[in-house]
Amino acid sequence: MRFRPLCQGDAFVLSAFADLQNTAALADALRDNGVATWNIEYRREDDPGGGWPGTFQDVAHAADFLRQIAPKYSLDLGHVVTIGHSAGGHLALWLAARHRLPRDGELYAAQPLALRGVVSLAGVGDLKAFSSHGAKVCGVDAVGKLLGGSPEQMSTRFKQASPVELLPLGVPQILITGVDDQAVPMEYARAYADAAKKNGDPVNLIVVEHAGHHEYNAPNAVTWSAVKSAVLSLLDSANPT
Repeated sequence: MRFRPLCQGDAFVLSAFADLQNTAALADALRDNGVATWNIEYRREDDPGGGWPGTFQDVAHAADFLRQIAPKYSLDLGHVVTIGHSAGGHLALWLAARHRLPRDGELYAAQPLALRGVVSLAGVGDLKAFSSHGAKVCGVDAVGKLLGGSPEQMSTRFKQASPVELLPLGVPQILITGVDDQAVPMEYARAYADAAKKNGDPVNLIVVEHAGHHEYNAPNAVTWSAVKSAVLSLLDSANPT
């Protein structure tokens, strides 16, 4: 499954900034390497019904919908890996954490689709730690708008929406970050990786030289080799042979 970012650069109208076309080339490139891809759309925080809890419910429903289409397309649901860029990397990680959600929470769903791994591309694993920097990057408090308030105001939502709060995820996670990324600096990936490892999760942090924040969706970019290898390695590791 492939997710586009919620926010990049200095976008103020988040829903107008990116759509499925932003991730189409990467999804097609993975498909050409033998991977069935599910490139999804979801409501962002400035879309009607987006934000909390709509954005999270959309990606959750998309993941679980694979059960309905698996017979038609001969999909092996034992080999599902999520991949996302930037805030989409946050959603990819969050999907792997759904089984850790509290039963009395708004985002809880019984028997969420189990994943075999996550690839986060310049993703955000700790919403609380990233919120101040994210406001500078996006021009608005994107994290606050997504969850309806600050970490102090919406502590329960942050605990349910931030992957670092839900550790351990229990699946392999590959974090790919760029040395020159100013939007989501690699320090955020390092901090999340350290936290995940301390909680017993298998995490691999890959730092790409000469990579900024926007290369990941281009199959001919400097990041492509790392992205392809990450996805294929997780699928191979899930293979009993």
